[in-house]
Order: sequence, then structure tokens, then C-alpha cells
Amino acid sequence: KHAFFRVCNSATFSRPVRAIQVCQSAKISNPSPPMTKDPHNQHHQQLGHHHYDNNNYYNGKNPPTEMPTAPHIDDLGGNVTKPTLVFNCQLAHGSPTGFITGFASVKELYQKISECYDFSMDEILFCTLNSHKVDMSNLLGGQIGLNDFIFAHKKGRPKEVEIVKSEDALGLTITDNGAGYAFIKRIKSGSVIDRIPHIQVGDHIEKLDGVNVVGKRHYEVARMLKDIPTGSTFTIRLVEPMKSGFQGIAPRNKGGAKQTKQGYGSGKETLRFKSNGNAAIEDEHDDATQCGIDAINSLLDSFMGINDTELATQIWDLGSNKTNSMDFAEAIDASDLEAFGFTDDFIIELWGAITDARQGRHKR
Repeated sequence: KHAFFRVCNSATFSRPVRAIQVCQSAKISNPSPPMTKDPHNQHHQQLGHHHYDNNNYYNGKNPPTEMPTAPHIDDLGGNVTKPTLVFNCQLAHGSPTGFITGFASVKELYQKISECYDFSMDEILFCTLNSHKVDMSNLLGGQIGLNDFIFAHKKGRPKEVEIVKSEDALGLTITDNGAGYAFIKRIKSGSVIDRIPHIQVGDHIEKLDGVNVVGKRHYEVARMLKDIPTGSTFTIRLVEPMKSGFQGIAPRNKGGAKQTKQGYGSGKETLRFKSNGNAAIEDEHDDATQCGIDAINSLLDSFMGINDTELATQIWDLGSNKTNSMDFAEAIDASDLEAFGFTDDFIIELWGAITDARQGRHKR
């Protein structure tokens, strides 16, 4: 046995955040299809003893003379393009459907969701698209389809596991939520971590040997794990996503075609988050581009132990109009990707993935 398992009492979060648009719905235990009611309807809706309008909330007793409103994202400063789109959203463990709009980054999206459901933004671990399950093939990354349904996964139970690093590689692929939380995206079959049943895909890595890693990027956490000497023992503190009674979790090492619910995510355009803070509506990637991005992401997994579609897309964009590896390397050095310290050999591997995709040698 390489590990023992200790469950800790979960922390509570009490900082209130004003709710925004929540549609009329009965309490549910499983996610429901998108509501068809117009989110811009200005009439009050009654839900039990509480009343809602488009941007305000009160409990029905002694309503204030001036209704409080959540701050619009435009009031937060910055000269950022924010498409006026409305997305359906639910909490993955069950909730009424909310309508989310006015965001141009993942952090702003989380803020809007937390305002809609009246809890702290720090409670969101990650979001999935068109599935309420902890399914990494549906993880929200750097883009959202215009018809995608968003499911937000909140923090659940914390746990600590003591691990003996009996092999050089632990078998983890790590990604992050774009707002400071690194979590496990994939567990390699037969690896050190795979032999510990208490560690699951979707678990947020909060501490390593007592060192708080909240706020660190996925590659920094992956490097810390890689630097732990083989044969040593370390403790990892994790926070699992909140689960409802029979909520399913996708396999640790999922293969096969990606599946989505009929009626969700059928649009051909996506809202893509840019690294400069802007968001833009773009057509879906063609097959060659998507194959190239997937190949780059596989290289990031193999060389760095991370999975990041947004980073892979940025690398693809830098190489898409280059004619040789030297120009590609110079483009990386001139971008914010220089901080990763990619080796010359790794850049050549990346360039090979780009040229293979251009010439149709990658198959989806």
C-alpha cells in the first residue's frame, strides 16, 4: 500500500454575493434542458417566498425602496470587447437554470455565475459544457460554442493522501481552470496515482506537503510534483467536485468519441477567449487546425504533464503563418510563451506537429 486516506471537514463559505438572473423553476436533483423563457423579461417572477427580477433579489419581506443591483462587468474597468450573448447555466450537482451574460474571460464568467447563484466565486472548481458529469472531454477551456450549456462544478469534500513516489512519473496530467485552481485532468492507467482509488479525475490540487499551490499555473504544480525525489513520501491535499446522489464520473482514462446530449452545443460558432483579455465570436476550427491543436496538447502532456487547449491554440496560432522552424522559434521567444522556457528539441517537436497537421498527416 502506497497511501493512506484521511477525510477532513470541509470549509464553509459565507461571503454573500448578490444574485442576478435566475429563471423560475422547481427545485431539481438532476440537470434539466435549457429553459426557453426570455431572459430579458422584465416582469417579476415568484419562486416560493422569494421574488426575482432581471438583476435583483429580495426575500419578499420589507422590500427595499431601491433595489440593489449586481455591478455590470463594464463598470469594473478595462477597455475590453464583450459580445452581448446569453448562455444557459446550471450548477452541476443540481439547480435552477440561470442566464449568464456580459463576460469576456473565464474569470469574468465565474464571477457572473457566482453572482447568479449567490455564492463566492472561489467555490467554482471548473465548468463543463453540455454535461453535468466530471467529464474532462467536455471541459470548458478557451472557447464556448454559442449554443453550449454551461455546468459549474463547486468545491466539495477536501481530502489528504500520503503518497510514496515509487516511480519517477506519477501518471498525472494537470490542467487549470483559468482562475488559479490546478486540477487533475487525466490519470494514466497502471501508474502510481492510478493505484490510489481516493484520487480522482477532477480533484483540485490545493496543497503539496503543506505548501499552498492555489494561484499557481498547472505547469508550476506539475514541476513541483516532478521535482519530488523518487522514493520519498509526500502529502497532497485535494478538493473533489461536489456530487449529487447518483452523479456519474467519466472514466479516468477516457477514450472513444466525444458524446454530447442532443440539442446542446450544436452551433458552428464559438465565443473564444483571447490571451489579451478580449473575446471574439469565431467559426469552429477546421479539421486540420483541430488536429494540430490536439497534437500540440499531446506534446504538452508528454513533455510537461499538463493539458491546456488554450495554450495549444496559442502555439498553433504562432506557427500557422510561419514557413520554417526558425521563424516559429523566434515567434515563441517574442511572445509571453518565452516564460515556459521551451527547449530547442521541444520547439522542433511542436513545429513537426504543426507541419504534419497542415499536410493532413494527423487524423482525428
